[in-house]
Amino acid sequence: MSSNKSTETQERTALSPQRRPGQERVAALLEAAAAVIAEKGYDGTTMAEVAARAGAQIGSLYRFFPNKDVLANALIERFHARVGAVFDAIDQQADTLSVAMLADALLNVLGDLRSESQTIVALLDGSAELSARRQEFRREVRKRIAQTLLKRCPKLRRAQAEDVAAILLQNMKSLGALTKEIGNGVRPSALTELRVMTRHYLLKIFEDAGCQA
Repeated sequence: MSSNKSTETQERTALSPQRRPGQERVAALLEAAAAVIAEKGYDGTTMAEVAARAGAQIGSLYRFFPNKDVLANALIERFHARVGAVFDAIDQQADTLSVAMLADALLNVLGDLRSESQTIVALLDGSAELSARRQEFRREVRKRIAQTLLKRCPKLRRAQAEDVAAILLQNMKSLGALTKEIGNGVRPSALTELRVMTRHYLLKIFEDAGCQA
């Protein structure tokens, strides 16, 4: 019985207000959620902290977002179009980019979203069981990376492109995590090392496939 109840709770969706005051309240709650998740990670964030950051009553938060998964899914929906736009921009120039430039562009995908990048990394990296929407978002990001790789190097096998995409996504998340740790025992040079490693890795993949560097 408890399992069914949990499933029903996870399947609930966010309330979408039609009036401007409600829309502004939801926007404020999402901004607060993004900030707390970026700071404390998905697993470390509580609904009470989000409500406090937004200066809202906890009941108001639960009215629009019945649980943390629903709140995370709403953030994912907000990020979805923005991430897609960054990949579209890369794809438009993929044919003219060197492999090193392409590696940097892919590593910068989350960074190009500036303040949102830490939230996206936290949502993708949460150790708790991922909701269906968060799993789908992770798959979509890997799919976009693979598409970009195939556009730049059509000789790659699709299965290999998907494997490389999984590695690159990990490196993208690592770049975001390292950036957050700069000044906390991590030097900026660590970011350079990650970039160099990714460039060499992608160059080897393309060379083996017979694609121009």
